[in-house]
Order: sequence, then structure tokens, then C-alpha cells
Amino acid sequence: MQKAAEQALTEELDKKGGKFGVSQGALVSMDPNGAIRALVGGRNYAESQFNRAVAAKRQPGSAFKPFVYLTALERGLTPETVRDDAPINVKGWRPENYSREYFGPVTLTNALALSLNTVAVRLGLEVGPKSVVSTAHRLGIQSELQPNASIALGTSEVTPLELVTAYAPFANGGIGVQPHIITRVRTADGKLLYQRRGSSNGRLIEPQYVAMMNTMMEETLQTGTAKKAALPGWQAAGKTGTSQDFRDAWFVGYTSALVTGVWLGNDDSSPTKHASGGNLPVDVWSKYMRSALKGQPAASLPGGAWRPVNLPPPPASIPVSRGPDPAGPSAAPGASPVASAPRASGQPVQLGRSARPRTDDDLLPPEDVGERSAARDGGPREKNFLEKLFGG
Repeated sequence: MQKAAEQALTEELDKKGGKFGVSQGALVSMDPNGAIRALVGGRNYAESQFNRAVAAKRQPGSAFKPFVYLTALERGLTPETVRDDAPINVKGWRPENYSREYFGPVTLTNALALSLNTVAVRLGLEVGPKSVVSTAHRLGIQSELQPNASIALGTSEVTPLELVTAYAPFANGGIGVQPHIITRVRTADGKLLYQRRGSSNGRLIEPQYVAMMNTMMEETLQTGTAKKAALPGWQAAGKTGTSQDFRDAWFVGYTSALVTGVWLGNDDSSPTKHASGGNLPVDVWSKYMRSALKGQPAASLPGGAWRPVNLPPPPASIPVSRGPDPAGPSAAPGASPVASAPRASGQPVQLGRSARPRTDDDLLPPEDVGERSAARDGGPREKNFLEKLFGG
């Protein structure tokens, strides 16, 4: 699996890295119990020993949205709950969809699959940013997260290892895991020096919400932003993510056997050439997963199937399988619309076409809503367990 992961990352970057302006990447793959099966910290270890899989903190973009939606489900909403995809103004901050198109009333399932930003922000405000942060920390995110309105769009930085760990409960039925590499240590003559005693943090998500989340994130691979990631024979689910100006591209996807996350970008945080979660990261993920799962009997995701009641059809002409991932915190400057779709109620609803160039501050609401994370501004942060074990 380690060899397959290294090959998938380097081969896809060799073929398409120049086209997309991507120079680096990372991959973390673990089984649903937290045992790490593959971990790639960069394109070439001989050229750079910095381990991006465990030490690089980057904005997850829409790959963070599952924590928003889970929080909403745990407060009584369902995948068929309808919310408005329409312009929103949070004290002067106006997040918008990548395509700058809006579809009016949509189900949460469609909103998550298509990564509609205005719905995520509405949900985040509805349940409260502090509740979203609490959910993310409960599932396995260790980094400091800022409880402001933009948290719904993944503007607080995390590591690939953290994000994959936090997705593991979706793949194992709701149990929190402790990521680990070593299970036991023996001497040359067989004497047992160390035996891992467990890796479970107990139940973190009730089964009914696991089923709901898996249903919603499976739709992302079937009709949404990660349609290219489908694995023949396997029930798979996941979420794409793209940060502002295409600086970070993510895909975290899982089956009942493996949870794998891919990050791609540049070490200096320079913008890529429209690398998004739905293109290059999905290609790396698919190449690796098909090799890693080869020969294993396909199995369904845990938690059973959630069956909606009178689920409305998707809005007409939603761009479910074309264009880059609409997962950035707001539409990237100069980016082309994903597709031309009818606006809700036939009214023009495009916002934010200011002549002023966008800046990084556009990701954040006003200061009285929240401030930047200390880690982003160079402040101290606590090292995770792999950094403590191996340094970095």
C-alpha cells in the first residue's frame, strides 16, 4: 500500500502537476480502526524531508463541510431538509458559490454533493460556529479552529492526518480512532516489548447519523463534485475541498476498508492553475485506492442505508458532473462559471463582482465575528503524536 501510494502521488504529479501548477502533495491512508497503511509526506523524500502529511497545516476548504452538516443532523435536520441557496450577507462578508449561480431551495444532500457555499454558511450560523468546532474536535481534529462564520467553508488550517482521522468514524460506524503505526515491538528472539492496547475513543456519532452522512457523501461520488472517484464494486463516499485562489486541493474519500485523504498544492501557498478537489486529488485517490483494494471483497459502508421520505429531485440544470470543484470559500477571481444554470425564480443573483481584487481577508468575516488562527499567523501550536514521535 505504501508503494502504491507513493506511485500514485508521484506519477499523477509527473503527468499533470505542470498543467495544474502543483508541485507538492501528501497522502494519508488508514483502515477504519486508525491503523495507518500508507503515509506519503511529499513528492520526493530525497529532495524534501518535510512531512506534509503530519506537519503541514493548510485550509481544507469544503472538505471541512461534513462537520457542519453532521452538527446540523444532530440537531434534528435530515438529508432531505431544504435550505435556500441564495446570497447571504454576514456583517459585510458575502460568501458565494464558485459558479456565482444560485438554485434557491435545495436539499442538504444536494447542497453537500454540489458543495454549495451559501447553504454551508447558513447551516453553520444556524447551529453556531462553536458547535461546528466542537464537532470537528470531537471527531479528531486537534488544530485550533476559529469559531467564526467562515469556519463552515474550512478557513482554519488542519493537517492531512487530522482530516483523515476525523473522517474515520464515518467509515467505521461512528467510533473515534487514534491513528497509529506501531502495534507491537519484539526483540530478535521474540520477546514482546510493546503491545498496543487499543485505538478506540468510543462512540462519537450515533448510528442513524452515520447512515445519513454516508448517504449524503456517497452522493458526492455519484452525482457531485467527485464523480470521477467512483470505485467499481465498492460503496464509497467522501468530500472534495478547494481553498481560495486554488491554493489547496483536497479529496478525502472512504470505503468500509480504507479512509484515504489527498492534499495537493505548493509549499509557498502560491495559487495553482485551477487544481481543485474534483480533478487532480481525485485522480491520485482513485489510482491508489484501486491498487490498495485489489483482491479485497467489496463491502458496504456501515450504518445501513438511510431512506428519505419524498425526497425532492435535484434543482434543474445543476452542474453535477462538469467543471472544477466549487468548494472554495468563495469564487476564485477570474474563474469561469462551472456551468450556465437557471437562477432561482429567474432573478439575477450574482454578487461580489467588485473591481477591487480579492485578498486573503475576503475569506474571513469582520473581526468582531472572528480572527485568524494563531497557527496561520505564525503562533505556537501543539505537535501531534507523529511529530512528537518522529520530530518535525
